[in-house]
Amino acid sequence: MPHSILLVDDEPQTRDLLRLMLKRDGYEVFDAEDGFDALEKVKQFKPDAILLDVMMPEIDGIEVCVRIRADEKISDIPIIMLSARTHTEAIEIGILAGATRYLAKPIGRKDLLRNVTEVLDGIPSPEVQLMREQLLARNARMRESN
Repeated sequence: MPHSILLVDDEPQTRDLLRLMLKRDGYEVFDAEDGFDALEKVKQFKPDAILLDVMMPEIDGIEVCVRIRADEKISDIPIIMLSARTHTEAIEIGILAGATRYLAKPIGRKDLLRNVTEVLDGIPSPEVQLMREQLLARNARMRESN
């Protein structure tokens, strides 16, 4: 049985392109066109992983990620965030929200499939682990100083 991916992006062309990349590699792909749709479909389909756009109207990918992580029935699903926002602060926000990986848009087929495969195989991203540890340490120091 193929792995399933919930693909969340408000841009139809982006969804089409990513869906083609994933289906060509044998993945079963479900689409969501916004954050509210994503929150419904993640519970309905229980995908093996989620590809989540950050910048969406009404409810953005950060909030979707936070809500998924807060729901114990679906909190363990790997979330790969995709965004054109690639500055350090944006990545930190995504990681703190609970993203398993944070990737830059546009993304090539090889990079996308490598990251999806690694996430599904439970291979952690060294960069994300390091950033998460640094952020948690920084937050602990800030709490101690207050």
